[in-house]
Amino acid sequence: MSNVAKQWLSNTRAVMDRIEQTQIPNIRKAAEAMADTIAAERWVHTFGCGHATIPIEDMYPRIGGFVGFHPMCELPLTFFTRIVGEGGVHQFVFLERVEGYGIQIMKGYNFDKRDIMWIFSHSGINNVNIDVALEAKRLGMKVIAYGSAAEAKGKQTRHSSGKSIFDIADIIVDTCAPIGDACVPLKNHKDKVGPVSTMAFVTCVWMTVCTVAEILADRGVKLYINPSHNVPGDTTAKQRLDEALAEYKRRIAGV
Repeated sequence: MSNVAKQWLSNTRAVMDRIEQTQIPNIRKAAEAMADTIAAERWVHTFGCGHATIPIEDMYPRIGGFVGFHPMCELPLTFFTRIVGEGGVHQFVFLERVEGYGIQIMKGYNFDKRDIMWIFSHSGINNVNIDVALEAKRLGMKVIAYGSAAEAKGKQTRHSSGKSIFDIADIIVDTCAPIGDACVPLKNHKDKVGPVSTMAFVTCVWMTVCTVAEILADRGVKLYINPSHNVPGDTTAKQRLDEALAEYKRRIAGV
């Protein structure tokens, strides 16, 4: 293994260690709020832009995830894998900074005061995320923000409110990733390689979702979990998956 690869691995482990050492109480607080929402058959809405949609897509729908989390993935803010041309990176970077866009996104859904808006934002300063957070608060929802809160402290917001995501949120979990994200210096180059924010986000997501599951199971609440449908001999996996998707369909009808 190369020295650069080892350095990235070491840095990633260090981020995960810091999450474990510092964020478990905050994760528990977030999980308890989410458990209350899901037990009431309401939604934890999940939102992010760019690579901050990866933890959303990893959460639900997937094996080991369960009904209660509603992904809000706005296509122009997520699908930029053409890189250039139609739907490219230039357009994405512009759009996530357009104030008012998030309010238009929120118009496409129905919300309830018992719902939670769970926002992923590494820096917390871009306008679409802040729009969504402010609108969620206006509608009476709790806002939970996951991102590099300590590292982003003092960083200038781009929003006219003067607030960042971390100023708005009711509950914050710090992903403990460096604000520059990439973490490994490279010979003869100014920019580093090896981002760690995705690993940090996904670590925090599954620590949280597993805690929510534990809380609900302890309360006797039935979870509709997406099973693996690739395990030989599991003859009821398709039935359990169908049940989970049917329950999701039933609950999402009003959204």
